[in-house]
Amino acid sequence: MKVLAISVHPDDETLGCGGTLLKHGINGDELFWLIITKANEQLGFSNAFIESRNKEIKLVADSYGFKKVYELGFDTTRLHLIDFGELINAISNVINEVKPEVVYMINRSDIHTDHQIAAKAIMSCTKSFRYPFIKKVMMYECISETEISPSLPENIFIHNVFSDITDFIDKKLEIMSIFKSEVQKPPLPRSLDNIKALARYRGASCGVEYAEAFMLVRERF
Repeated sequence: MKVLAISVHPDDETLGCGGTLLKHGINGDELFWLIITKANEQLGFSNAFIESRNKEIKLVADSYGFKKVYELGFDTTRLHLIDFGELINAISNVINEVKPEVVYMINRSDIHTDHQIAAKAIMSCTKSFRYPFIKKVMMYECISETEISPSLPENIFIHNVFSDITDFIDKKLEIMSIFKSEVQKPPLPRSLDNIKALARYRGASCGVEYAEAFMLVRERF
């Protein structure tokens, strides 16, 4: 089975479905990673940061065993400034090349504007009549983005699928630690303690020790 994990920013995949990706790998599935944005010096990122981030991406890719990593290279925090059709075409090209059966994507109502725009584009790129090879699309929650969104009915993350990651929680945290600039100290949300606590809470919802939760967008048997 081919599995495509889509990140708007590197680390989204680990926060949202890292344990599940590790489980897919153990089960012998082919893993692919699509990263939509990147940092550049014009946006104020130092060359040292950019070099470090590129090394982190390589380490993370190796840790999951991704067969291929696709980087679209759109400016981070600037997706609202690009032509929407250009974004759709870029994502669609990757999906048509990989032909994944399962797609993991960010939540459509995350507080980050990049996430909102990317989610809309991804849903346009996973239509069943245009991409019949896709059997399942699931949105993952991204701590510090999903739960921070205003508590309005249209923003609710309705978790209706759970993945038992009890055997993979420690490895997930180890991989998250690779993103040094993204890991925070407690009580901030992206601390390793809070990432583990969320997995513990999701596990309690489905009767296992640790779990990741997803919102099923579409599934075809």
